[in-house]
Amino acid sequence: MNGRGDTNGTKDAPANEADDAVDQRLGETVRLLRQRAGLSIQDVANKTGLSNGMISQLERARAMPSIRTLRLLSIALDVPISYFFETSEPGDVQRYIVRKNARRLLRLTASGVVKEALTPDGKGQLEFYELTLNPGASSGTDFLQHTGEKAGYILSGSLRLWLDNQAHLLEAGDSFRFPSIVPHMFDNPTQQVARAIWVTTLLQTDSPAG
Repeated sequence: MNGRGDTNGTKDAPANEADDAVDQRLGETVRLLRQRAGLSIQDVANKTGLSNGMISQLERARAMPSIRTLRLLSIALDVPISYFFETSEPGDVQRYIVRKNARRLLRLTASGVVKEALTPDGKGQLEFYELTLNPGASSGTDFLQHTGEKAGYILSGSLRLWLDNQAHLLEAGDSFRFPSIVPHMFDNPTQQVARAIWVTTLLQTDSPAG
């Protein structure tokens, strides 16, 4: 990984129906949040550093976002990244508790990453996930920076954490914490599925950097 570009993938051929439905729902969510905030596509492009074309493609489910892209969008639209997750059944929603069978999911079909929200729905300064990375999965090929902190614990498999261009291969039982202003990204360079607990703090007034 060289820290350049991003792993947003433009669809050249139809994916399977399940993936298409996930991408369609994600695109609609981005569009509705943008419209609710009274922002044009150009406004969001200016806030995120993404191109007008990329944002338009995301909204029309013609491109698939990376984790980095969703983080930039969440900051620009002033919502936690969990707003992009699939919603739980209404009967499963509780204010302070998340049951195992009621976790909200975020499936990034291009990145090979699945995030399960371990915190209840709504704004807050703490985001808590269980992360599943398929072989070759990644957060993107560009570094991300913002204020706050990140921490995590590797449950199984291996996760390669890049901090300021230095790679750290973490195995099951390893853990980490770092200031989120440090340029960072991660991937799974192995042929085995990796699982990790991931914690992020982010003030609602933060703006993207880098």
